[in-house]
Amino acid sequence: MTKAELVNEISKSTGIEKVTVLKAVEAFMDSVKNSLVSGNNVYLRGFGTFATKKRAKKTARNITKNTTIVVPEHYIPSFKPTAEFVAKVKANVKK
Repeated sequence: MTKAELVNEISKSTGIEKVTVLKAVEAFMDSVKNSLVSGNNVYLRGFGTFATKKRAKKTARNITKNTTIVVPEHYIPSFKPTAEFVAKVKANVKK
């Protein structure tokens, strides 16, 4: 599902104009990004947690040049769904 499809779905189910829904969705995404950048996690009860994970420094290989490089430690964003969310998806996903 794309952002446009998400906006359409929310607009249909709530009756709110698409422009207003789009602003709300973008504001939500900006809030999550800003919280993660500032080092704060975002907890949404019944949905999941947006958090940052620390990746340790490691040695990697550049196979095209046959050299080793050092990848410094860094943080990446992650999402961990709640157990009930995972269970619902497992039970109802259609292939």
